[in-house]
Amino acid sequence: MNDSTKRVAIVGSGPAAFYSAMELLRHDDPMVSVDMLERLPTPYGLVRGGVAPDHEKIKSVTKIFERAAGHPRFRFFGNVEFGKDIQRLELLQRYHAVIYAFGSRTDRHLNIIGETLQRSHAATEFVGWYNGHPDYRHHQFDLTSKRVAIIGMGNVAIDCARILCQDPENLAKTDIAQHALEALRQSQVEEVFLIGRRGPVQAAFTPAEVRELLHLPKVDAVMRASDLELDDHSKEELSKASRNTKLNMEILQQIHDQGDRGNPRKLHLCFLISPTKIEGSERVEGLELVHNEIVKEGGILKAKATDEVMHLNVDMVFRSIGYMGEAIPGLPFDDRRGTIPNEHGQLLGEVDGKLLNQEYTAGWIKRGPSGVIGTNKQDAMETVSRLKQNWQTNQTQEPKFVQHDLLDFLKEKKIQFVSFEDWKKLDKFEIEQGQQKRKSRQKICEVQEMLDLIQSN
Repeated sequence: MNDSTKRVAIVGSGPAAFYSAMELLRHDDPMVSVDMLERLPTPYGLVRGGVAPDHEKIKSVTKIFERAAGHPRFRFFGNVEFGKDIQRLELLQRYHAVIYAFGSRTDRHLNIIGETLQRSHAATEFVGWYNGHPDYRHHQFDLTSKRVAIIGMGNVAIDCARILCQDPENLAKTDIAQHALEALRQSQVEEVFLIGRRGPVQAAFTPAEVRELLHLPKVDAVMRASDLELDDHSKEELSKASRNTKLNMEILQQIHDQGDRGNPRKLHLCFLISPTKIEGSERVEGLELVHNEIVKEGGILKAKATDEVMHLNVDMVFRSIGYMGEAIPGLPFDDRRGTIPNEHGQLLGEVDGKLLNQEYTAGWIKRGPSGVIGTNKQDAMETVSRLKQNWQTNQTQEPKFVQHDLLDFLKEKKIQFVSFEDWKKLDKFEIEQGQQKRKSRQKICEVQEMLDLIQSN
């Protein structure tokens, strides 16, 4: 490696991590080498572990990332956990810069009574479970529940509702985890309630997601006519809204007009209500909800609770009100926002708020869980631009152990890391196993099984 080559470590391997790597490797001035560290043996973050199995087209972005991984100055180190296998200081001593792009692993809580009851879950757990994420492989979801409430109106909430409602045989050819497919085949769910605290104009879902609800076989998506009767604030917002918001309203009108056609499963879209309590003694038995109204406070539209209370009988509840970043010991962290404090991607010190010249961040852990996969491209470009500006103004110093390669470090510590070539063996095996079952992929869901398979090859 050329002495003038800048070495960058990227922690994480989702879209923000790969877009950052691609941006770093795009030009040779300066020459950059990239080492990507990932806690799991598998790359791609939420593209593998979060995108719904019936959204195959969205997952195809991994082909772009795979091409980037083939760059001669790129290395992947899977099964290496930052903060455990390698510490912050140990990275800073070996690299000119470190980019933290490890996403948002946990979720936001409702903070209401009953949230810890049996059959009360995070949507993130359900998503990880049906996608075969090793962290959620052994979670249990009692699908003998007939009525399910999902708190939230974003794309993740709609994904969960769609997976619960549709015929499992429509998922059988996808890469859904086998344990999830088998459980869904036994599901007794009859009704799903999507519950949003704001009105339809303020809903967070995208047109592509909500449109799918119109065409689910044997499912009636239904909503109240009153939810389409907009208050003055919402009418004003809609008049100035984006094309996507206007499309959402058109699709919701179609859902209302299509109505109940006598199909065995119902999917209710309920707006302007918020849960105040999850009812039950040991497990979920119902929801106490309050009706909301849209008010303007300081120029911002908000949902404000009224005195009108209602009860909804449900057997299971999923909260889907947003992913949340998780603090890693030693790294600056904003507990309220669930992000790493930064200025255009450059870290701010925890004590004095000064810019840290060696450390950067990208993706959800930088800005919060917003946008779609492509949003991370612009985000990564901003971070890498700031990093390169600092290099040009010589605001960096030579790492202390720049000659002590990460590869040697991991071998000395006897850490079984996974290279990108190793991952490709696993990838090939999963695809071949899937073909035998007429699926796009048969995912391996246990870390040790992945490592054993790689070693045996």
